[in-house]
Amino acid sequence: MSAKPDTIVLVHGLWVTPRSWEHWVTHFEQKGYKVLTPAYPGFEVEVEALRADPSIIANVDVNQTIDHLADVVKSVPTPPIIMGHSFGGMFTQLLLARGLGAAGVAIDSAPTEGVRTNPPSQVKSLFPALSNPANRHRAVGFTPKQFHYAFTNTLDEESAQRDYDKYAIAAPGRWVWDYGLIANFKPGHQETWVNYENDDRAPLLFIAGGADHIMPPAVNKSNFKKYKKSGALTEYHEFEGRSHWTCGEPGWEKVADFALDWAERHASPVASTGSAAG
Repeated sequence: MSAKPDTIVLVHGLWVTPRSWEHWVTHFEQKGYKVLTPAYPGFEVEVEALRADPSIIANVDVNQTIDHLADVVKSVPTPPIIMGHSFGGMFTQLLLARGLGAAGVAIDSAPTEGVRTNPPSQVKSLFPALSNPANRHRAVGFTPKQFHYAFTNTLDEESAQRDYDKYAIAAPGRWVWDYGLIANFKPGHQETWVNYENDDRAPLLFIAGGADHIMPPAVNKSNFKKYKKSGALTEYHEFEGRSHWTCGEPGWEKVADFALDWAERHASPVASTGSAAG
């Protein structure tokens, strides 16, 4: 039997960097875990530098990013627990589909290919990126007001502005265009496709926030239900009243502890660090 995971890999989402995990890193390290927070290629610099020159991440490639994240996970001797937020939740699904990790937690996850649920609040949240086709070739950010609606809608304006100033950056517009609302209208499988019927992957938990605007519960539930034919464990949990900023807003400890407790209880004892087709 494999040893229990001793490492947690935290995968950030779009419009933020690994800095968004800073509280979770300390929290999990105090519980005895080694914590890795890999950045997407180009996202390794500080928030302030990316704000000054977002062009350096405008053309980041999804395939390059998932391969980079997979290399990080494979570098861990004992298969780790993988947790991802937003687009990082989608990457968590893709990593598990490759046969990686001992357990995965997708928090407020962006959907993998084939999830066709697009609630009005999601359309409104993504509109700043999708409103101009030229944004497909740019790094596109939110204004403080747009970030408050899409990410931090449960916070007051002062708290939302503070978190915007500390964490928010632009994101590759191409990712929003290619893997957002129009992804399911493109022919063939995209980079975000997974085999939902795969029985040979680590357990996966979806966590949704009841007040999330950009990735509402309906999106996460629809993604979760795609796995219904898989024999691998897949579960869903919803925290009422929590926004997309659930990993940073007050009460984040409850979400972190729930995610870790679930992963510890269900971590696969036979997980492999080898890659398998997903």
